Amino acid sequence: MGKMEQVGESHGWICWLCDEPVDPTIVNDPRGPSIDSVLTKAKSKKTGVTEERLAHRGCNTKKGAVTPVVRWADHLFLSEPAPILVSVDRLERKGGKEIMARCPTKADAQHAADWLLDRLSRLRPGWDVSAEVDSAGGQFLVVLRA
Repeated sequence: MGKMEQVGESHGWICWLCDEPVDPTIVNDPRGPSIDSVLTKAKSKKTGVTEERLAHRGCNTKKGAVTPVVRWADHLFLSEPAPILVSVDRLERKGGKEIMARCPTKADAQHAADWLLDRLSRLRPGWDVSAEVDSAGGQFLVVLRA
């Protein structure tokens, strides 16, 4: 099994950037597979670890060497959503909790919290994180805790 197949299988052939399926049979096409490598720093070490993630060729090319944006799903009813990757990176470094979004109803907030945990399970496999819904002044907060 080649490197592409190993990375693809470990990520379920889902693009980490857009969260859409990647077709492993398409070659040299924006919808085909590519490997995105990122250098992450360990909490207590100064050395980095290279993490390889599956992405569509087009998503990976569009991202380039800039900080990628992982979008919230359009079907979620959110107000003031936090940038997902920035918040996740901060929680991985420092721990604690982050308010990720505000929602008008508890059901909307729970739906967003469930979606976020599902998305993070593919974005950062094996990461010990939870999402909660807190009530705050007539609205509901989606809180991510690491």
